Amino acid sequence: MERLGSLNLRSTWISLRRRGSSVLGGADESWSTRRNLATSRHQPLDMAILVRPRLLAALAPTFLGCIFSQVTVTAGTPQKAFNLTWKSTNFKTILEWKPIPTDYVYIVEISYGSRDWKSKCFLTADTECDLTDEIVQDVHQTYHARVLSVPQNNTYSKEPPLTNAPEFLPYRDTKLGQPVIQNFKQVGTKLNVTVEDTPTLVRRNGTFLTLRDVFGKDLSYVIFYRREESTGKKPAFTHTNDFFIDVDQGGSYCFSVQAQIQSRKDNKKSPESITVCTDQWRSIMGETLIIVGAVLFVVIVFVTLLSIYLCKRRKGSAGPIRKNSPLRMA
Repeated sequence: MERLGSLNLRSTWISLRRRGSSVLGGADESWSTRRNLATSRHQPLDMAILVRPRLLAALAPTFLGCIFSQVTVTAGTPQKAFNLTWKSTNFKTILEWKPIPTDYVYIVEISYGSRDWKSKCFLTADTECDLTDEIVQDVHQTYHARVLSVPQNNTYSKEPPLTNAPEFLPYRDTKLGQPVIQNFKQVGTKLNVTVEDTPTLVRRNGTFLTLRDVFGKDLSYVIFYRREESTGKKPAFTHTNDFFIDVDQGGSYCFSVQAQIQSRKDNKKSPESITVCTDQWRSIMGETLIIVGAVLFVVIVFVTLLSIYLCKRRKGSAGPIRKNSPLRMA
């Protein structure tokens, strides 16, 4: 019985071991299967993690190149000029434009008729160019100008960007400056006013011409005058630089003048001159005389006091000499 019991116990132990092994084996197999499945599931993610840095490294030069090319275009590529505008008054003529250059410069060229382009303001960083010395050579010609944008070293592999300015005819397009009243005089019922004949930079035979020399009878002046206490203005015209106006005797008048070119459609009139009054001139003269008189009075008083002081000083220095003279001692 004991032997049979031991055999049953042994068989039971072996059976338990086998079941445990099968269970453990199944567990091991299950764990291995799950691990392989997990590995197969994460493999694309790992591959993506490995591939993306390589892809970024390959695309980086292209991306950076695009950035640098954009920076280069913005910072160093010549940009086309715009808003070209003529600014001219009494034939003083300047061409202006935009924008302010960055790492590039401008060349201005001018021409008229069939003549070749002439360079002005060569390789300039300014946005204006004085073309007066060119246009005053013949104010009846139509001038053409253009602005070229070039690198600072003036090396460009292709045609530089350029912009053409509007046509400019100095005789027609220059504006008239503010006239100046040179002098005036009121005698009884007559008011005489003379307008200064404004000089220009236009030359003929080496001599500078005035506005009257250039425009002749095409230039006229109008005077607006009124009694000093009144607000209503009266006009009077002249094709010279002198006005002779009938006014009331004893009255004070204020007036201003304006230049005009009747043949023009645009820029016909100048700004009005500064308004002056006849009593204002008298007041100025009176104030001037008062100031001059006061200065002369101060000078006379100073000279008189200085003379008295010097005279007393001489007498004071001469007194001791008389006391110590040989005649005095005798």
